[in-house]
Order: sequence, then structure tokens, then C-alpha cells
Amino acid sequence: MNETVVLALALVAGVMLGAFFFGGLWWTVKKGLASDRPALWFSVSVLLRTSVTIVGFYFIAADDWHRLLASVLGFWLARVIMNRLTRLPATCAGDTKASHHAP
Repeated sequence: MNETVVLALALVAGVMLGAFFFGGLWWTVKKGLASDRPALWFSVSVLLRTSVTIVGFYFIAADDWHRLLASVLGFWLARVIMNRLTRLPATCAGDTKASHHAP
């Protein structure tokens, strides 16, 4: 297969791993904060998400640092996307402009 196609597939796979990792983190925070046993939610979640991500990187890389780099770039892109998708509105995040009035 063409090397460019392989790297593009590694990038897409990295985005999918990142979506799983950071989407799972977002879901865990929502469920864990409402749970009676949040420590269990967070502990199991971090073990599962980290294990799946590390195994995914291992299989994607297949002893090629170019593929690993492409997949890590995809993972980072997923982080940026999830950050923007899950951002709180300015009114909930404590908008400083709206809360300070001049006398």
C-alpha cells in the first residue's frame, strides 16, 4: 500500500483512539459526579481508556515511528476537537466581563 495512505489511515486511527479516550473521559466525569461511588467510576475508566489507547498505538505503529507519529497527531487532534465540543458556555464558566460593572 502507498505510504501516504498508510499514514493517513494511522492519523484517522489516532483520531478514533483520541475520540474514545477523551469521549470516555467526558462520559466518566458526567457519570462519576452523579454516582454514589465516583472513585470506582474514575479508577475503572482510567484503566480501561489507557489500556485500549496503548494497545491501539502498539498495533497502529507496527514498528514504524512514522505511523506512531501520525497516530499521536490524530490523538492530539481529537483532544483539540473534544475540548471545543465540550466547552462550557461563557455564562457558566464565569464570564469576567459580565460580572464586573463600573460604579
